Amino acid sequence: MEKNRERYDSYEKILRDRQRELESRLNRIDVDLGRTKEQDSDDRATESENDEVLEGLGQAGQAELRAIRAALDRIDNGTYGLCARCGEPISPERLAAVPYAPLCEDCMS
Repeated sequence: MEKNRERYDSYEKILRDRQRELESRLNRIDVDLGRTKEQDSDDRATESENDEVLEGLGQAGQAELRAIRAALDRIDNGTYGLCARCGEPISPERLAAVPYAPLCEDCMS
């Protein structure tokens, strides 16, 4: 298990860096969404549209953060890099593209 752990240290760094980046971004989104709204109706309409975009980004960020945390858990328990469905190894190319991928390409299809 320790051998697998060493093998995936670089992925852990990538995941932790992305986790910090997302947490920072989500914090900024929360601050932006909590700011005082303008009284002018035209400005409020624009702010409302902006808030919808921010909420969408926040939801996507939360989903990615959950996937990252799950991947970090898999690193800790020695199952990182193995497909959660079939148990086969996830290709290095897939992990390079999506380091938090829980499924191999076959199971993803």
